[in-house]
Amino acid sequence: MKFGHIGFAVKDFQKSKEFYVKALAPVGLTQHREKENSAHFGAGDGRTMFYIHTRSAPPGPIHLAFEADTREQVDEFYKVALAAGGKDNGAPGVREHYSPTYYAVFVIDPNGHNIEAVCRT
Repeated sequence: MKFGHIGFAVKDFQKSKEFYVKALAPVGLTQHREKENSAHFGAGDGRTMFYIHTRSAPPGPIHLAFEADTREQVDEFYKVALAAGGKDNGAPGVREHYSPTYYAVFVIDPNGHNIEAVCRT
């Protein structure tokens, strides 16, 4: 079974949308649809992989990891996410306690969620 998509409520839709539009670009995800209370992101094939909305109360902090193809994408995600208002929660680097090639970065988004970008090579 493959992962389909994930969505969650956010406190400030506009601020969150602006953050994710910028932060997800380095890992190949772009906004492809917006409704009155949701923004949808995908890899360019029209399918939603990730979305944010305001239809319910935001959850407590969650951890969400986005897979990157290269370490350079992880580095760019970190740089762009911080410039978009994210807070550092772990600079780019190898996390050997996960695996010898697990290269990741962690950023706190505008809602307090721990957002990760990871390259496994």
